[in-house]
Amino acid sequence: MTVDDLRTEGIDSVSLEVFRNELESIAEEMGQVLIQSAYSPNIKERQDCSTALFDADGQMIAQAEHIPVHLGAMPDAVAAVIGSDPEPGDAYILNDPFEGGTHLPDVTIVSTLAPAGNVVGYAVTRAHHADVGGMTPGSMPAGATDIYQEGMRLPGVKLRSGGELNEDLMAVILANVRNRTERRADLRAQLAAHDRAEDRLMELIDDHSQNRVERAFDAIIDYSRARMTDELAEFPDGTYESRDVLEGDGVTDKDIPIEVSITVDGATVEVEFAGTAEQCAGNMNAPLSVAKSAVYFVVRSITDPDIPPNHGSYVNIDVSAPEGTLVNPTPPAAVVGGNVETSQRLTDVVFAAFAEAVPERVPAGSQGTMNNLIIGNRDRDGFTYYETIAGGSGARPDKDGMDGVQVGMTNTLNTPIEALETEYPFIIEEYAFREDSGGDGQYRGGLGISRSLTVETDAVVSLLTERRRHRPKGAAGGDPGATGENIIDGELLPAKTTCEVEAGTTVTVRTPGGGGYGDPDNRSEDDRTDDQLDNKTTNAPDNE
Repeated sequence: MTVDDLRTEGIDSVSLEVFRNELESIAEEMGQVLIQSAYSPNIKERQDCSTALFDADGQMIAQAEHIPVHLGAMPDAVAAVIGSDPEPGDAYILNDPFEGGTHLPDVTIVSTLAPAGNVVGYAVTRAHHADVGGMTPGSMPAGATDIYQEGMRLPGVKLRSGGELNEDLMAVILANVRNRTERRADLRAQLAAHDRAEDRLMELIDDHSQNRVERAFDAIIDYSRARMTDELAEFPDGTYESRDVLEGDGVTDKDIPIEVSITVDGATVEVEFAGTAEQCAGNMNAPLSVAKSAVYFVVRSITDPDIPPNHGSYVNIDVSAPEGTLVNPTPPAAVVGGNVETSQRLTDVVFAAFAEAVPERVPAGSQGTMNNLIIGNRDRDGFTYYETIAGGSGARPDKDGMDGVQVGMTNTLNTPIEALETEYPFIIEEYAFREDSGGDGQYRGGLGISRSLTVETDAVVSLLTERRRHRPKGAAGGDPGATGENIIDGELLPAKTTCEVEAGTTVTVRTPGGGGYGDPDNRSEDDRTDDQLDNKTTNAPDNE
């Protein structure tokens, strides 16, 4: 899109950049309000939440750079709400994966933006709540076989109507979750973020007029569409395929295949998961919205990072999967692991397929898992701890991988040791990088980490993890990264497990390293980078 094209809409290139930054700052400020107002360490420390703005047609116009699996799936949640004809002052709450959600702990609120009395758009927050009911504390049971075991389902109902909180609905929600005080506070933190968005949008309209702001929405989307069209047009036309597996579904340890076929034709990309397994008995099923998130994330990673992420970034990308498969399941499939683990494997296979087209833009395999650790007790107002634990990122075509970072579909911080021991009945025994866990290569894979804690009370422990059998792949002759390990009191456990433990039990999670890139024999001292200390460090990871 040229400057002249923008001027025909009344938005010149300078104004476009001003509006884009203003709207992105509103989304970022929403995130700050949510994080600073929340009670749970999962949101206030790990920042497991996302915020975005949409126009009146349900098109994303701005997002904060939060959690990829949240953001890519948000449009389906907004679409589900728009069908109810929201009015000014309305806020809808939902988490149902078959009605626009991802998995039940990710609670989404969609509110109207009507600062001048008529709806001009929507504010959206999605936050992972540490418990939403279900058969185990933390609402992520490894052995769930249907969604009813995973927690309370909210299909998109009004939490606020005309600005008034629906206290009856809030009472129903709080009656079905553990730690009611924390849940209520986190929900109100989400609503506070929405109120801030409307205030800031009103200021923008006061400065520029509603008509001009709405035209800016369209111009921003068109700009991203034009930029992404130019990027994708540079990819070589063709069909590219890849295959990988999940390490069981919590019911069986049998590998579950995921296959992708990507067709690039000019500036359009069609992504099909037709060869993927049928939906499974366990909870590794992923709604199609999660598959879309994985694809959008990969495309954003291998194109110009300066392209504003919004609806225009993805209109040239079509994602499909047969109904009833692992990545497009039908109710009442269990899905809680699909959002966190299947999404990571989807990311891996889509990266691998694109590596056939643009190998210079694709890294080696990263740890490929979120290493989900959930610990809680069954008391009515007890504790629920949830964490995704960092690992090694894959080496890049010109640089080593990073140590102890979140990769793929998650983008959270860690929970600091001080916060863990303050908020929960835990003693942290170890938090360190795993020596030599990154794959060797001209550029070496990042290191995984080891996190070990002792639980000082009887509790329920759930682990949803991957890459415990199959190593993260190297690229261009690089070696694979190390597999991860789950250990409770010295016993090696499967990748997915839920068990009762007694006070004094020690839980250890050792996360995978990233794959190496290039022939190890070609490595020289000049190939070393500051963030990779030759895989020989045992210092604790930073809080990032």
